[in-house]
Amino acid sequence: MKTEFGAATSGIAGPGGGTPDKPVGTVWIAVAGPGETVAKKILLSNNRLVNIRRSTVVALNMLRKLILKSLANRY
Repeated sequence: MKTEFGAATSGIAGPGGGTPDKPVGTVWIAVAGPGETVAKKILLSNNRLVNIRRSTVVALNMLRKLILKSLANRY
């Protein structure tokens, strides 16, 4: 697709599926762009819908920051 940026999420949104090592609400988010990859673990609640929404907001914000940083470095 010839993209320069990407975002990914992985985790346990809930309400089930958690373990003692990876409780419900554990979400990993990563964004990547030219020359940089950033990953972050966030811990959320037991509410599946809330976890999906919050993960999305965090992922899009991380991507936005990476794009702005990349643009600032070009000029």
